[in-house]
Amino acid sequence: MNTTYRYARVLTIAGSDSGGGAGIQADLKTFAALGCYGMSAITALTAQNTVGVQGIHAVPAEFLKAQIQSVVEDIGVDAIKIGMLHAPGIVDVVAWAIDHYHLTHVVLDPVMVATSGDRLIANETVQVLVRELFPRVSVITPNLDEAALLLGRDIANAEALTAAAQDLLALGAQAVLLKGGHLAGDEVVDLLLQRSGPAERLASQRIASRNVHGTGCTLSSAIAAHLALGYPLSEAVRLARSFILGAIAQGARVTTGQGHGPLNHGFAPVPLHCITNPPSTVNT
Repeated sequence: MNTTYRYARVLTIAGSDSGGGAGIQADLKTFAALGCYGMSAITALTAQNTVGVQGIHAVPAEFLKAQIQSVVEDIGVDAIKIGMLHAPGIVDVVAWAIDHYHLTHVVLDPVMVATSGDRLIANETVQVLVRELFPRVSVITPNLDEAALLLGRDIANAEALTAAAQDLLALGAQAVLLKGGHLAGDEVVDLLLQRSGPAERLASQRIASRNVHGTGCTLSSAIAAHLALGYPLSEAVRLARSFILGAIAQGARVTTGQGHGPLNHGFAPVPLHCITNPPSTVNT
């Protein structure tokens, strides 16, 4: 029997950023930089740049479903990153796909607010997102603004991260990476909490840069990529944080646009990773 090979496959289900710094553009750059084969199912088009979001054009739910079907039924997936889901019908399609194709290694970045402060999700979508997706995904990766919206309270300091993460688990999540980058101070503290095991405090020195557009998209994509490569969640999160710290540091001195510029996703690219005769994660 001849040996066959394939790439580690990662699908992003998210919105498009015309400026290239966030959304599916950041996701695909991240997948490629980490040696994974990236694919996309677009939920919305945005007119967006480093200054803000000028417009959003929604993709119909039935066409999102068609995109997912096309990718999964032909190529297959090893991990999924979920980003901007702007409407309840879009959330329903994603929940259907996870169940129908028995998808695993799913990372949900509950995108609600852009770096510029622009709101990216309809109010009525939040409850559907929590009910339908939190129990179905491997980990959620909210920042403090998103966690505050979900919990109905602000998270004032690093000491409050554990209680907030526990409350997010209580909403149905299987694991939470609560990102503390919006807190003041020279140290950035994130907290990973899974249903089994103690909380993991992940700390690093803050990197001075205005080029932080797409950091949440990039981190969640990097976690998904490492899950596709076979790492357990805790290690995938640690490796993803290392990647994003490098991408921020290497892009800090570059000027792109007039606002919050992108990271340097390509600071240390690796070749596409080939897997030998693995068991498929979906029925392809």
